[in-house]
Amino acid sequence: MTSVATAQDLRAEQRTLDILALVRVAFAEKGFDGASMQDLARAAGMSVGNFYRYFPSKAAIVEQLIAHDLAEMEGHFAEIMTSPFPLLTLKQQVALQIQLHQECVDGQIWAEITAAALRKPEIAQAADRMEASITANLMQVFARETGLPLAEITKRFQSHASYIVLLVKAASMQAPRAPEARDALNTLILNTIDQMLAEVARASLKVK
Repeated sequence: MTSVATAQDLRAEQRTLDILALVRVAFAEKGFDGASMQDLARAAGMSVGNFYRYFPSKAAIVEQLIAHDLAEMEGHFAEIMTSPFPLLTLKQQVALQIQLHQECVDGQIWAEITAAALRKPEIAQAADRMEASITANLMQVFARETGLPLAEITKRFQSHASYIVLLVKAASMQAPRAPEARDALNTLILNTIDQMLAEVARASLKVK
């Protein structure tokens, strides 16, 4: 019975992920306010009644999108934490994620979520939890790199982590532009992040 239930759970989870993938596109095309629940159900190939069984509101959809993206990020951070060179691996992952977000609808989705968070407290709370989780993971990476206690890392570098989150978010959400202009802006953003991480690395040298 346990294995059957687990298989059912996995199928249900995959179904939810499939729906979310289709809903992302609809949100990107129509915007958070422009996309009705009927539009989203149609994009998912479902009746409105069945769609409401999965998501009772657009806020619930956003919470699921955030939870899914956060789970993916947790996986990336797990890889970074086991790397022999955490900060280098973090730099590579940041550059990759910015590129991926700019090449798909994720940047537009996050722009919509950010705008909606200004008007809807429940969405703001979910977005804040995600940013807090990412910042906490960055603190863990910094502690792993430097050998400093987490409390000391938090005291010295929490603002660095928050700034990195802000820069990655802004880079991911930037409006479409000519490739040359986009690449130049990405280079500036990544150079700024490198400076933040270099300050963390210097703390590691002092420990040694």
